[in-house]
Amino acid sequence: MGQLRMSALIDSYGRKHRDLRVSLTDRCSLRCTYCMPHDFSDWLKSEHLLNTDELMTVISAGVNEGIEEIRLTGGEPLLRNDIVEIVSRIASLPNAPKLSLTTNGLKLVELARPLADAGLERINVSLDTLQRDRFTALTHRDRIHDVFAGLAAAREAGLAPIKINSVLLKDINDDEAPALLAWAMSEGFSIRFIEQMPLDAGGIWDRSTMVTAGAVLASLSVDFDLTPVPDRGSSPAEEFYIDGTKQTVGIIASVSQPFCGACDRLRLTSDGQLRSCLFSLDEMDLRKVLRDPSLSSEEITQEISSRFHKSVAGKLPGHGINDPSFIQPRRPMSAIGG
Repeated sequence: MGQLRMSALIDSYGRKHRDLRVSLTDRCSLRCTYCMPHDFSDWLKSEHLLNTDELMTVISAGVNEGIEEIRLTGGEPLLRNDIVEIVSRIASLPNAPKLSLTTNGLKLVELARPLADAGLERINVSLDTLQRDRFTALTHRDRIHDVFAGLAAAREAGLAPIKINSVLLKDINDDEAPALLAWAMSEGFSIRFIEQMPLDAGGIWDRSTMVTAGAVLASLSVDFDLTPVPDRGSSPAEEFYIDGTKQTVGIIASVSQPFCGACDRLRLTSDGQLRSCLFSLDEMDLRKVLRDPSLSSEEITQEISSRFHKSVAGKLPGHGINDPSFIQPRRPMSAIGG
């Protein structure tokens, strides 16, 4: 029998939190221009990263408090040498949560099958272009062939549905939305276009040049008949049926059309900081609790659970990107976890 759960993680605005995004590392094998400079090297110290047992203590506490879905992120989560063990241990928990992972796909050829066997249910793969030269320019790595091979391996391993995450940048790949959607449909993948967010380590984000959700929708509507899917729920993506079929495309308008009112997500950074919002300026330190020698295992678990509730209690109604007083978090996306 699973452990009894305490009261749900409900904030002061009535939002029930069921989804925990867990960053396993801030390191990545690509250098996407909207995330970090090509020569970026300001990594977190390895001794600051949570080890497998520490991660499981936090995740177990979260699940006991009502977390129902875990998304493993990074950086690039497949760079963790213990990634298969982490997946297996999460999948083996009492009241095991739904388990997915976001990756750049480069290591899926070797890891898709072991991850599926360990209990991973599905994946999101980041891919912003179908063109090799553009991929190389965007990521500073000539490895688009590895992404395609990884997607094939994931499908063969039974990881489904496979979702593609694409970010469009003005004058770089903003003309490619229709081609990306047509390709995804032909491959049986579900694609989501995501507005570029002010979370890049290089500080190049500029609202005036951001490709908006409206622009993406207009571009797609030239070639496709898109009908809104009703009842979005807490999903970050607004979904559209394509050409009268049941296939859908998603558009995530984090900046231009915030969906904070239905947010059900919390985030754990790879160095053990709990965040109630991707854009939060405040963090709840869990690593300090995990490594406090004066606390017993039971006391650590109790304090971690308490901090989940405190983090949720302090959650603001929205991220405030469109407020003139908005301040970009000091951590880039790679250090927070998507």
